[in-house]
Amino acid sequence: MRAVTISGPGPSGKLSLSTLNHPNTGQSDVFIDVASSGVNRADLLQRAGSYPPPPGAPDWPGLEISGTVKRVGPGVSRWKPGDRVVALLEGGGYAEQVAVRETQVLPVPDGVDLVDAAALPEAACTVWSNLVDVAGLRAGEWVLVHGGSGGIGTLAIQVAVALGARVVTTAGGPQRTARCAELGAEVVVDHRTQDFADEVLRATDGRGVDVVLDLLGAGALDDNVRSLARGGRLVVIGMQKGRRGELDLGALLARRATVTGTLLRSRPADEKARIVEDTGRFVWPMVADGRVRPVVHARVPFAEAQRAHDLLESGEVFGKVLLVP
Repeated sequence: MRAVTISGPGPSGKLSLSTLNHPNTGQSDVFIDVASSGVNRADLLQRAGSYPPPPGAPDWPGLEISGTVKRVGPGVSRWKPGDRVVALLEGGGYAEQVAVRETQVLPVPDGVDLVDAAALPEAACTVWSNLVDVAGLRAGEWVLVHGGSGGIGTLAIQVAVALGARVVTTAGGPQRTARCAELGAEVVVDHRTQDFADEVLRATDGRGVDVVLDLLGAGALDDNVRSLARGGRLVVIGMQKGRRGELDLGALLARRATVTGTLLRSRPADEKARIVEDTGRFVWPMVADGRVRPVVHARVPFAEAQRAHDLLESGEVFGKVLLVP
């Protein structure tokens, strides 16, 4: 099979198209012909050498795919050849075929194109597990979603709105902020010209938001805490602006707030299975009835994987970039 591999840590030029052996199908694995693979910032970090795959995962990147089941292991009962599916992976999605545990596979939601469906599994599982499982977001609460124009952000806005929450989000530039508003964000902050904490407090009459979903990390820590309401929950899922920062514990205590950090890729198989199951149970109906939809910026051929990474690094992508074999 063909796969996009990494020749060594460095820029996008380290990506190349290679020929590899097909993955083995284990007792409880599903073997899938890939229609599309989502490109995530974790892939960029892996290429740069700062986010190695967990033990046992393939060396090449790719955390989510869509495709068609070709065969299944002898212990698999819920999937059969011909099924149209998406899958959450530990790695190896930049390939023409993947083998994955059956518990990390979901059907392509009704009404979603098979290729575009690859934009869903990683983002949807991340959003549901953090907004609901960790942060406990409820109808009527305010949530601040950082990076509303990204793959996770575009899904988070829609899921939060579908849950009945009120959304503040950040994005760069008037076109991207307008598109975030079209997805349902009540307040959109242009982070290039506005202070998001000031805008949050203005929008909420000084109260603050109940939940912050943060991709920025250390560089936004103070302003994220300043944006929280009493009893607020800050969930950090990325470190785009640094991994080390100072936390004003007095401000945190005064708000009776909590700070939680999570990763999805390195979680044990049983936790991933539960997250995937919950995502299928609660988010997939939102997709099927049109309240949530995948947002795809570009489809890029495998042979142009360097361009796909350059696109994502440019900061101009709205939604997801997909690699297509």
